[in-house]
Amino acid sequence: MIDQHKEFSRFLVIKHPLVQAKLSLLRDKNTNHKLFRELVHEITLLIGYEATRHLPLELQTIQTPLETTQAPLLQSPSPIIIPIMRAGLGMVEALLALMPAARVGHLGLFRNEETLQPESYYFKAPLDINATQPCFICDPMLATGGSAIRAVKTLQERGVENITFISILAAPEGVAKFAEQCPDITLYSASLDNQLDSNGYIRPGLGDAGDRMYGTV
Repeated sequence: MIDQHKEFSRFLVIKHPLVQAKLSLLRDKNTNHKLFRELVHEITLLIGYEATRHLPLELQTIQTPLETTQAPLLQSPSPIIIPIMRAGLGMVEALLALMPAARVGHLGLFRNEETLQPESYYFKAPLDINATQPCFICDPMLATGGSAIRAVKTLQERGVENITFISILAAPEGVAKFAEQCPDITLYSASLDNQLDSNGYIRPGLGDAGDRMYGTV
């Protein structure tokens, strides 16, 4: 089941029972980093299944054991996956499991302590990235929305138009800001949580995804 919020028409929450049950385990503070990484992988796989629903297909001739036939295969060029480092790296393998031919770029962002705005310290993507190529940005948490918006703008500055954003948790404040700044980008998540606290953490949330994923708590 997909829940489409009226106020955020391009924000889609995956309400599948498996997604929601795994998300509860992900939130649990007693979940260790090994299980946390596994759950991130599994949830991303399930969200990614829905987020890739509109990938274009083209008919190609293949040979079955019995005859030649026209069969649908993913249209070229292959999709590109862009994780926001570091927590987004934990979502890449799940998306590659769905799209083995996809290529992977990397985007590193940090918060400027004077302006409080996200700034890029690293960006590497295929040189032939183009407007129509499907690009999937992934980051487990969409809190204030600043990093998500900066990631989208980074791709748009390079002429990319076909962008989808995949998160695991999102805060209403961040989704509202994202919808305002990136109105044409579809955002997939497993939950719209209650709010951001004064420290910018999603509530009820799951803590710092990167720290919990890599055992640096």
